[in-house]
Amino acid sequence: MTAAWHPRRLGRHSIPPGGHEWENRFMPDLLPSDDSDAGTSALDTSVIPLGERALRGVLGHVVAVGDEAEATYLEVKSSLDMNSKATAAKIAKFLLGAANRRPGEAARYFHGYAVLVIGAQKNSAPGVPRGTEAHELEDRLRPYLGPQFPAFEFGRIGIDSDHEVLFVIAQPPEDGQTIFPCHKSYQSDDRRDSLEDGAIYVRGTSNTRPARSGEVLALVERVRRGGRPPIDLEVQVLGPICRVDRVDEILKSLRRYEEEQFTKQPTPAEDAFASTSFRLASSVFGNPKPLSTEDREQALAAWQSKEAEHIAEAREHFLGVGMSGAGVQVVSRGRFVSKPHLIVTFHNCEVLDYLDPDDAAFEKAVEPVLGPHEPFLPNFDHSAIRPLPRGYPVTWSTHGEDAVVVLTPESFRPNVPWTSDQDDYVIIAKDPEASSVEVSWELTEDGNDAVTSGELRVPTEPLVDAADLFKSVFLSTDEDL
Repeated sequence: MTAAWHPRRLGRHSIPPGGHEWENRFMPDLLPSDDSDAGTSALDTSVIPLGERALRGVLGHVVAVGDEAEATYLEVKSSLDMNSKATAAKIAKFLLGAANRRPGEAARYFHGYAVLVIGAQKNSAPGVPRGTEAHELEDRLRPYLGPQFPAFEFGRIGIDSDHEVLFVIAQPPEDGQTIFPCHKSYQSDDRRDSLEDGAIYVRGTSNTRPARSGEVLALVERVRRGGRPPIDLEVQVLGPICRVDRVDEILKSLRRYEEEQFTKQPTPAEDAFASTSFRLASSVFGNPKPLSTEDREQALAAWQSKEAEHIAEAREHFLGVGMSGAGVQVVSRGRFVSKPHLIVTFHNCEVLDYLDPDDAAFEKAVEPVLGPHEPFLPNFDHSAIRPLPRGYPVTWSTHGEDAVVVLTPESFRPNVPWTSDQDDYVIIAKDPEASSVEVSWELTEDGNDAVTSGELRVPTEPLVDAADLFKSVFLSTDEDL
């Protein structure tokens, strides 16, 4: 028994047949054993379905599972009369549906190719009689496909001296291709096999059928995308990439000062004449009710147990009110970008909410042991609420070691700068010694499967000492830490 592979490219760009023959007892390898589970046969769709090895895999899968193998990229016909009009119409319908696929979806399987297997079914591959000539098949298909139809491949695997399994292999669809309508009608006793002149056919889950309205619009978009120039995007960071040193050290030092103030017995003089910002923030001021020693110890223990939480909150407030905000400017050169989704990643950085300097509050940077209200009662910070308008096109967060800003405006217009506000967030380099940071970006567009990316290096601002920053934000010029 012999098996042979003869590929042939058909269509407008036909090439001579080529290939080779090899000796192989193929049929026993295809048939699953009686005690095997045929449904476990896995099809490798990561390969290009051209050549002996790939098509043997396809045929083996079809023999194992039969019609269950059918998908958007694979169709199976157990037996066809290769000389009949009905067969030509069925092959043409498959090719039309395969040509009208969406490139992004098609590329998930077989690198975009689609395969029609003729002469195989579950548990057997009887094939069709030998003698089908590629050029004759092309002549019978051309009236249905039209003169501009893309090339396709034709292959065969011999089963015995009289029969072979045939493969018709459609090329991957591409952006910019036209829609391929049917060019000739064919009426079959089974309406599912009929063709209508002018109809647009698409591949369904396991069959070829007339396109629905949404699918036609998607094909129109496929045509339109091919006429667009590639996206040429300029991304610029506005505002500073900040560097601050000794933040945690200074905040912990201020907590120690608060603890020392609290452990001292309050005196009326201190309550009456406290003047510095530290005393204003101390637990003594605003709490006229005397506390027992036990109450004070419990309050201090509760405060100490939340040090990590307080430091984190204090850090966000301190840097949010103390540092300048950043933003992003985008220019699309010569190209309209519809509903862009732009992810800007600041590597080895963190992002914090920008806060108005007028909202700076000492007690948010140095959590008092006792708040200005009744002890042990939770205080709700209304100033922490920053409601954003619905559909606000900027979001920001820290992911792992990086700060990520996502921009989702309605569009980027050609050569018109789009600029985000600089009062949304603050970008801080995690390495105080870094003179610059790497910024990368990825853009996707509505209705476009392509991903455009780029990167740039952005210089950082001069290093600021946290003690100096704290003084400038919270203390008068004559006070010191």
